[in-house]
Amino acid sequence: MQYFSTKKLVIPEGYFVNSSQIPLAKEVNRLLANCGCETFPIKPLSEAIQKSNFFFTIQNESNNKLYGFVRVTSDKGLNANLWNLSAAPGNNQKLYYSILLQLTLEKINREMPGCSISVQAPLSSFKSLEESGFILDPNGIRVMGYKL
Repeated sequence: MQYFSTKKLVIPEGYFVNSSQIPLAKEVNRLLANCGCETFPIKPLSEAIQKSNFFFTIQNESNNKLYGFVRVTSDKGLNANLWNLSAAPGNNQKLYYSILLQLTLEKINREMPGCSISVQAPLSSFKSLEESGFILDPNGIRVMGYKL
């Protein structure tokens, strides 16, 4: 999937995007819970974030509170997977999702061209995902998992 941005999204004043300081797993869990997503044990979530290829957060400048998060894993050849996509409910939720998706897709397109992209995301992100070119359940495919 090739992704080309046609508009530049602007983050609201008082917020910033971070991709270098690893967020605390308990803060990510709080954000996931606020979005109605599954939460995870702290240690495995922290390790998953650290072992991801990259991540983006949206944070408030005054208190560093987390308002958006996504992490990416990839084999850097065929597949890139977006995990834990989440944005705080409220007036800017759709904007936060769109910003995270735009930044993530631009980075994948630049650093991992040719990878097919899949995403694990909450219902609240579907509009932003569709606007970014994602297709919901192509050919009826559903998520599959295997627990070791």
